[in-house]
This record gives sequence, structure tokens and C-alpha cells, in this order.
Amino acid sequence: MKVTEADERAFAEANSEAKSRYGRFNLAVIGGTGVGKSSLVNAVFGRDLAKVGKGLPVTRGVKYYSDPSLGIWDIEGFEIGSAAPPADILRGHLRTISERPAIERVSVVWYCVLSQLPRLTQPDIDMIRELDAAGLPVILVLTKVDWSKNPITGKRTAPDDVTEFQEWLEEPVDGDGRPIHIPIERVILTSTAGKHGKGKGHGLGEIVAETLTLSPDNEKDAFRIAQRLNLPWKRELARPVIAGAASAAAGAAAVPVPVADAMVLAPIQLAMMGRIAAIYDLELTTMMSAGALAQLGVQISGQALARSFIKLIPGAGSVINAGVAFALTAATGEAWLRLCENVHTGKIDVSKVTDSWSDYAPGLLEVVRKVAERRVLKR
Repeated sequence: MKVTEADERAFAEANSEAKSRYGRFNLAVIGGTGVGKSSLVNAVFGRDLAKVGKGLPVTRGVKYYSDPSLGIWDIEGFEIGSAAPPADILRGHLRTISERPAIERVSVVWYCVLSQLPRLTQPDIDMIRELDAAGLPVILVLTKVDWSKNPITGKRTAPDDVTEFQEWLEEPVDGDGRPIHIPIERVILTSTAGKHGKGKGHGLGEIVAETLTLSPDNEKDAFRIAQRLNLPWKRELARPVIAGAASAAAGAAAVPVPVADAMVLAPIQLAMMGRIAAIYDLELTTMMSAGALAQLGVQISGQALARSFIKLIPGAGSVINAGVAFALTAATGEAWLRLCENVHTGKIDVSKVTDSWSDYAPGLLEVVRKVAERRVLKR
């Protein structure tokens, strides 16, 4: 038995539609050489800044890297010896960016400052003001913080000079104690790895949460998809997709269909899979061969799936009714979510997806539980 060409298209078309609907999140990262911009982007998005996708040297001092879900504007910070005032240079860069297609427009800025040199120069302040004048929210990121850990409480603290610098940034004053206007939304201390380059770093969860808060409402989902640190956000996006597919499957089986005709569910289930793959930022249609994708579809959807359970579900008989169709689709969606999550986090190689499905496929108890849940919801 083969998954039909139409069914294969259901996965690809739903995947493409979801990517188009969620769009791309664009972040500007500003900082001088060696400040740690690439490490920061890689830690949050799981992509090397210089290898994130298509690189486009827009103009001197500005590069744009993109893939379907993420765009990174890499903008050089202030360098001593610049011929023109830094604010003027940045204004030109922002003008260039504003002339790019809408899908490339900046949503949030990370302004990176090396924590080992805890100071903000006047050119830095001028550039931050220029960003604010352009309507761009700025998160000031102190990078490469050398945290120390209390052996008793386990609490991590930054060096005193870094903490003092953070406090000044949050309420800046000049040498005479007069307030200075520096339009920063938030100051966040970060490191992309622990001591000796090990561990996952610190402050990354804060920068992810603040970036989401500052993102335009119509781009928040794009950011949830692009980032790779907060998995619950992705589950929150995926579960309505599963619920919608389960309801559609129930509708398709409103008039019970024989198991032999259960392939009517395959396009619904494969479309669900395609949408969830988009949420987990997986390029399965390009990373897997058409044959492998078809083989996976055979294992997961339609008649083969129904045959696995129909004789075991109490009262199901020899047909697929709405309750069984709902339960099979919902349980399969949850299993596919878990599998995508482990591919997304690197625990499973994409080439092993087909072989790994048997470890994630829903069991009888999960399907029966979904049948019971639907009955409760209908009361």
C-alpha cells in the first residue's frame, strides 16, 4: 500500500502554508568585533550567524542572513577611527534596511556590549537613541559575563563592576548625578556557556522572554518558532493544530467508514504533521527523500493506523466512527509532536525519523484515553 501523491502533497502544502502564515522574525544584532554576537545568536536560535542561510552583504558594515523562519541583521558597532559619527552611519544603515522588502524589516534590536569592558560610550548612547528614533525597541545585552556560583545557595552572581554597570544602565546619570536619557527597554546579563566553555550559559531565557514581549503581536508566533530554547511555546502552537485535525477527522468519519476506506483520514493527518513540522522549524520536505516521507506516511496515517487499533478499541467494531477517528488523529498528533521535538533539539537525527516512529507511536491506552476525552467534551 502506498500513500498517494495527493497525500504527500497534503504534508508539503500544509507545511508551506504554515511557514507562509507564521512568516519570518527579523532581529538586528549590533556590536563590535569579538563581543560575542554569533555565539549569542547560535545559543538562542541554534544557528551559526554566518551560516544561518542565505547571506546578503547589504552595505558596508551590514549583513543580512536569513532562512524561512529567521532573519538576522548583523550590524557593526562603533569602531574607533570611523570617518563619520556613528549615529550618522547607523542612520544610513537603518535607511537601507527600511528600503528592503517587508519580510526583512527589523522587529527587535539586541545591542551587545562586552561585560569585561563595562562602559557605554557616547557613540553607543547616540546609536541607541538613533534606534529609538526609528521606533525600534532595544535590549542591551551584556555578553560573556563571568558568573560566580555560591557553593551553599547555588545562586549565580555577576562580578561587582558588571552589577554596578547594570544598575547605572537602568538609571543612568552623568558625572554630576543628573539623569541621562538612554532609551533601553531592558538590560540583560548573558553568557552563552559556563566556565571552560561548558554548560548552556545564563540569561538566555530572560533575553528570549523579553524579545517575545517586545515583538509586534503579528510576529510573536514567528519568534516562538525561530527560537530554540522555550519548547512549551512550540507545544502551545502545535496543540490547536492537533485539535483542529482531530475534529476534521471526526467530521470525515461522521458517517462511519470501513477500515478499508480509512485512507480518507490520511490527508488530514499528513497535513497536521506538516503544520507541526513547521512549528518545530523542521525542513522535512527537503531533509527527507520523497520515498522516506511516503514510508513515514504509511506508518502514521490512514488505513495502516486504523488497522493497528480498530480491533482493540472496545465497541469500535469493523468501522471507523467519528470518535475513533478523533482519537487516532489526536493521539498520533501528540506522538508526532514528541518526535518533532526530539529532532528539533538534536536528540534524533532527521535521517532516523522513519526508523524512530515506532518508539513514539501512540499505544492503545493513549487512543482509548482520547476516545474517552472526546466523549466527556461532547457532554
